[in-house]
Amino acid sequence: MSPFDLDASIERAKRRLGHPGPGRTGRARGRVRSDAGSSRLDPRVVACVHEALSGQDRPAMSRMMRDLVALCREAGLAPPSRATVYKLMGSAPCATRRMGDLPQAVQSALYNLGPDSEVPEHQIAFYCFNYGDARAMSFASGLGWLAIYQALRLPGYRPGSRGIIEAVATTRGIVDGRA
Repeated sequence: MSPFDLDASIERAKRRLGHPGPGRTGRARGRVRSDAGSSRLDPRVVACVHEALSGQDRPAMSRMMRDLVALCREAGLAPPSRATVYKLMGSAPCATRRMGDLPQAVQSALYNLGPDSEVPEHQIAFYCFNYGDARAMSFASGLGWLAIYQALRLPGYRPGSRGIIEAVATTRGIVDGRA
């Protein structure tokens, strides 16, 4: 066996690193969970998290975690981890508003929607900061914290718009402002 035998060297490295041989899958590889794509959290825990996130101002994470642990203990459920709560913050349902009930400046930013359309607040914030005038941005600045938090995570901001929503989020304590 020559030290320059590349194929033999690759095989030794695969065995050393625990790589399965050809035609085999690793212990955890190749398996798909039967519940893939769906939440494994108890719906009551998810409801508690959504309730805690629904306020106008962002709650302190430590207080929210204490409340969730207490609620879960009462119900005999396993409390979610902090990471799970952060993931739910990105996907929790925002309040919706009817297009016809919004101020005219906001309606102008949300072009191509009928007056009876229901629009999630994070979409309102995104369009107001991206396409709206000062009155629309002012309206969006007063939306619930979760709407602004989720709007920050949407792709497609124009160059000057991203800085404005980041400034609003930092001022309101929605994000901490550290890079």
